[in-house]
Amino acid sequence: MQSRGVVALEEGKDPATTFKSSHARALPLRLVQFLVMFVVLGLGVSMLSMHSIRFFPVQHVAPTAPSTIRPCFEEPSSLESRIRPPSNLLHAMNDTELLWLASHASQIKEYPFKRVPKIAFMFLTKGPLPMEPLWERFLRGHEGLYSIYVHSLPSYKADFSPTSVFYRRQIPSQVAEWGEMSMCEAERRLLANALLDISNEWFILLSESCIPLYNLSIVYHYLSRSRYSFMGSFDENGPYGRGRYDGRMAPLVNLSDWRKGSQWFEIKRELAVRIVGDTTYYPKFKDFCKPACYVDEHYFQTMLSIETPHLLANRTLTYVDWSRGGAHPATFGKADITEEFFKRIGSDTCLYNNQPTSLCFLFARKFAPSALEPLLELASKVFGF
Repeated sequence: MQSRGVVALEEGKDPATTFKSSHARALPLRLVQFLVMFVVLGLGVSMLSMHSIRFFPVQHVAPTAPSTIRPCFEEPSSLESRIRPPSNLLHAMNDTELLWLASHASQIKEYPFKRVPKIAFMFLTKGPLPMEPLWERFLRGHEGLYSIYVHSLPSYKADFSPTSVFYRRQIPSQVAEWGEMSMCEAERRLLANALLDISNEWFILLSESCIPLYNLSIVYHYLSRSRYSFMGSFDENGPYGRGRYDGRMAPLVNLSDWRKGSQWFEIKRELAVRIVGDTTYYPKFKDFCKPACYVDEHYFQTMLSIETPHLLANRTLTYVDWSRGGAHPATFGKADITEEFFKRIGSDTCLYNNQPTSLCFLFARKFAPSALEPLLELASKVFGF
């Protein structure tokens, strides 16, 4: 078979002309092949990118001024930033959102960071705190060992000094009426806000008429060494105990489960989480414990007695005097404030970690505003602060 060159020579054609013609015909074919490969490659890259974006999402950042432009890739927020307590207690969460957020407790009991446990002092008040100067002295020098939360009437506008430990410590509040479920809701609201600070370990409910009976070092040591939470929970016969029970609460709460105790408590973090996360007992008590069943004396006391009786000391740390009779305990004024008065408070005996002790009360109520001046005069000698 003759080659193309031989045929061209035989036909008298110029070999150079023949080569150029053959090359010109081959060029379009190669160009088409190149374009096809480019298109295929482009489609492949596009499909790969679309597939990968599901695993590597891209954040779209709105344009900012040149001075505030952030790098394309930011490091994730640190653990420290996630565990830092809220700098502002005012928030827009409703109770449902707040309780849900606060009820999420870690199941791992060992913290992967240095944690100094704190006491959350939770004040349930109508308005002003007449004992503020006494609490200021009690807390002075112990920063980092406590937190403060104040639930007052929504209409009350606090005017604490910027140097006060109570400055900007008000939480979003609602009206709380004595003996109504709104009182327990206010207490849950306080607990939930305090739980948002992961360092809070002990939660103490106080009123505007409460005072501390010892310095904070003794209080902190007492709470940190206790195996139990301090909430009174008693099976009391008679009209003010079992007489307040409503049979429609059964079988969730039976008469034998019914308990009564003081509204003023100190509980550990584990029980605080249980209280704010409760959706089982709350509807029953809301529907069937109304005056003359005072729910703040029965709801938490009964629930915790059913669920965690082994964690309760079954007594309160807040002294009150019911000896004068009536629906409310005695109120102490200026004339009552003497050294002998506080010696009588310290004369009781109780159990602490199952051992007898005379140190039964860390706080006391109810003290009138007129008692403030003599209390400040006695504080150093009697209370140790």
